[in-house]
Amino acid sequence: MNKQQYLVQPGSRVDLKDYPTDSTGEFKDKKSAEKKLADDVSTLAKLQDLLYSNSRYALLVVLQGLDTSGKDGVIKHVMTGMNPQGVQVTSFGPPSAEEIRHDYLWRCVRAVPARGRIGIFNRSYYEEVLVVRVHPELLAAEKIPQGDDSDRIWHDRYQDINNFEAYLARNGILVIKFFLHLSRDEQKARLLERIDDPAKNWKFSLSDLKERQYWDDYMHAYQKMLEHTSTDVAPWYVVPADHKWMARIVVADAIVSTLESLNLSYPVVGPDQMAILQKAKITLESSK
Repeated sequence: MNKQQYLVQPGSRVDLKDYPTDSTGEFKDKKSAEKKLADDVSTLAKLQDLLYSNSRYALLVVLQGLDTSGKDGVIKHVMTGMNPQGVQVTSFGPPSAEEIRHDYLWRCVRAVPARGRIGIFNRSYYEEVLVVRVHPELLAAEKIPQGDDSDRIWHDRYQDINNFEAYLARNGILVIKFFLHLSRDEQKARLLERIDDPAKNWKFSLSDLKERQYWDDYMHAYQKMLEHTSTDVAPWYVVPADHKWMARIVVADAIVSTLESLNLSYPVVGPDQMAILQKAKITLESSK
């Protein structure tokens, strides 16, 4: 699978019109892609075991996207084969009063996975250059020293985020980021489905309709975010999300490649530990 077509090259200009939301890559339909996803899910389970036993690295997966873009579905279907003890999912909604009183990275820093674990951020600190950029009143509520100098604020935040992710990488925490790129028509269809399907009524919120009115503002904010924060150590992938199954395949494939690049192996025990193991084996074999 050619992941490069979804990868945002560091320093490149981004026009989201260049990334089709309905792309299916090399696959004709969902059925033709089922084996690929199943194979990657199986491989992820093995790679997670290596990551946990090695305890040298951690992986942070960041999922961003507009309402109905399929973030929950990606988590459910891509991570389905993993050991729950080694995976943590953190969802970030509107910050609480306590969180607003701290710096904007504070609540996310506390959820960064420990070495050996995989952490998944359903939304993240990137909300601070997305929804906060679209809604200036949210920025004003943060009472930051820069005041209303918005150009400086976004420049500084991109720099802060890049520095933070570089810091994580230097400490063995790999960051891989996915923007689930959904078309406006497909979002409309999914919102209508939430209204028409009783089993999905609970998912619908009037706030989804409100945010939909800012579609162009969000696309601008996402483009700027992708341009300024896709780096070699923490790349962004623009994932076609009109077909849920395709989004899951792109995410799974990229995570597999990232973990495989570490060339992990199970720890090799030293002579003293091996002697203990052999002694334990003799004891067990001679016992009733």
